[in-house]
Amino acid sequence: MTLPPALFMTPLALAATAAFAGADSPAAAPDTATLPTVRVQSRAQDDDKRSAGPTRLELSLRETPQSLTVIGAQQIRDFGLVDVTQLLDQTPGVVVERVETDRTYFSARGFDVTNFQVDGLGLPLANGAQWGALDLAAFERVEVLRGATGLLAGTGNPSATVNFIRKRATSKALAASAALTLGSWQQRRVEADVATGLNADGSLRARLVVADDHKDSWLDRYSRHTQLGYGVLELDIGRRTLLTVGVQAQRSHADSPMWGALPLLDSNGQQVQYTRNTSSAADWAWWTNRDTDVFAELTHDLGQGWQTRASLSRRSRDTPSELFYVYGTPNPAGSADSGLHAYPSAFDGHYVDTVADVYASGPFTALGRQHQLMFGVNVGRQTLDERSGYAANIGAPVPALQGWNGAFPKPAFDASTDGSDVTRRRETAYAAVQFSATDALTVVAGLQASRVRNAGVGYGVDQAGRHSAAKPYAGAVLTLNDQLSAYASYAEVFNPQVETDINRRPLGPLEGSNLEAGLKSAWLDGQLSGSAAVFRTRQQNVPVQAGYQPDFTAYYEGITATSTGYELELTGRPGRDWTVSGGWTQFRLKGSQGDDVNRHVPRRTLRLSSTYQLLPQLKLGAALRWQSDISAANPAVRQKAYAVVDLNAAYDFDAHWSAALAVNNVGDTQYLGSLKWDQAYYGAPRSVSATLRWKY
Repeated sequence: MTLPPALFMTPLALAATAAFAGADSPAAAPDTATLPTVRVQSRAQDDDKRSAGPTRLELSLRETPQSLTVIGAQQIRDFGLVDVTQLLDQTPGVVVERVETDRTYFSARGFDVTNFQVDGLGLPLANGAQWGALDLAAFERVEVLRGATGLLAGTGNPSATVNFIRKRATSKALAASAALTLGSWQQRRVEADVATGLNADGSLRARLVVADDHKDSWLDRYSRHTQLGYGVLELDIGRRTLLTVGVQAQRSHADSPMWGALPLLDSNGQQVQYTRNTSSAADWAWWTNRDTDVFAELTHDLGQGWQTRASLSRRSRDTPSELFYVYGTPNPAGSADSGLHAYPSAFDGHYVDTVADVYASGPFTALGRQHQLMFGVNVGRQTLDERSGYAANIGAPVPALQGWNGAFPKPAFDASTDGSDVTRRRETAYAAVQFSATDALTVVAGLQASRVRNAGVGYGVDQAGRHSAAKPYAGAVLTLNDQLSAYASYAEVFNPQVETDINRRPLGPLEGSNLEAGLKSAWLDGQLSGSAAVFRTRQQNVPVQAGYQPDFTAYYEGITATSTGYELELTGRPGRDWTVSGGWTQFRLKGSQGDDVNRHVPRRTLRLSSTYQLLPQLKLGAALRWQSDISAANPAVRQKAYAVVDLNAAYDFDAHWSAALAVNNVGDTQYLGSLKWDQAYYGAPRSVSATLRWKY
């Protein structure tokens, strides 16, 4: 086996040792990260066709032995996708669980999606959900890898990993764009993107992205204002080294957000029907989410196809709020007592994730054939500092929510306090190799070893614990002909969790695995791609809500759940003027006793989006998302199968100016956003927006 001597002399190799030595310092944090894309030079044309996927080996989508969807900049622009929930609504196999106005869960193949990364770095979501609105203006594309991400995300769920790829400062000449959007519920959005070289030879480049989005809502009293700023610098240090530094900051502020939602089961055991505008939020409630990510990355070309990268990211979030929760069982209309009660609380959370990662990858020759090797380490630290202040009037009666104006006395939140002070450390070493066994067969094998250490107390529960695990990853791709290949893969994950049982003890770690096999194809000179996959995803110790403690906190029991199903996906250009992207997912989700579990997750979903260039200046588009029926933990609460259709059109006036018109939920479908909890609210009705764009 031949490796380049430069690999053993690079300063980045020494950085790996330093990263492990600093595992306990505040500057280090665990990375369950996957899906990075590492290039010294931009390859924009191929960005949507290649990914480092589950292995950090640079592979085409057809060479990746797992289900992988890439949503690129063109699709984001064509459909006016401005936040993560809109984007994942269009992603095959992913379900968006809108449990509250400013807290969203995601699932794939029946299990929660908790692994969000940016440029391959990140930790599982601290509280399992996305808080606030994650704006897309700073991102070039998004990669969604379904199944267990095994090799590099050994902690997490065997569901999916979502990797956001930031825009980079690759342009040496001045390039700029701006857009203004006006829409329903007084939506006003402005965004701008400027990139340029900063010196004569363009070796120093910069890019700045800003966005401001403010809109009211179909929900009574609710509005949200999101602001984003993103700046990045790139410096070519000689011909082979690239230094990238940047900062991304976002603030999302909501007035009268829901904490919880609308109680769905009345005192007669029947599902309650509300008008779509009904909200359970008090008129004084608010929630702010501030998110700042500072990052640096050093990439070096070692020669002979080898490269190495060292990355450091520090993400801090602050989430102050004053919220109003409504609990109880609604009585029928006309009753003297609504059956509902108040639970106000002031909350403030501070979260810091710090991730350091170093790895190297490249080709080597053995047995007369060329193969690929990758190895690296990452370490990290996540801290949670949370404080809740409670009011003296918990349990006070609340009027019936239908037609309620949100009036409720604002309390002082000084009756009692509780909170969390928790530190989570993770250290990981990983390696993978892709063997070219024959001209037609490639085999990927890897191993990831992680150590997790938690300390502290969260809301009266001792979070201390140590867990270690080594998890394998294996995959194979067999090229059948120029258009078709077959693949199979197996990956495992584990995930220490914070959910507690009835005795307030944390449940044991989740243990998950994903076995997948399928076909991938490419037609029309690679312009159109398709895939078909069957999978079996299994997870042990899955937390299922089993009830509530006297202080209204939920307790859980662990079950074993197995998801078996198949996926079909098609993406690309069937014709010169026609693009299509979408997929069908169908599965069964059974518990250890063979019973259906998590019935709030739809068993069948369809995602389909398409555009057609009708005229040289005019492009038309449509997007469909459909899901089968679901039910809450109490089967009396149901949501029938439904479909939502969005339409759009874009017109280019000239090389600089264009306009777009979008109609979302054109059929005005009424549906509940999620049945994950025993409360829910209705999704957005029909809305219209118009966008004017300029580019230079």
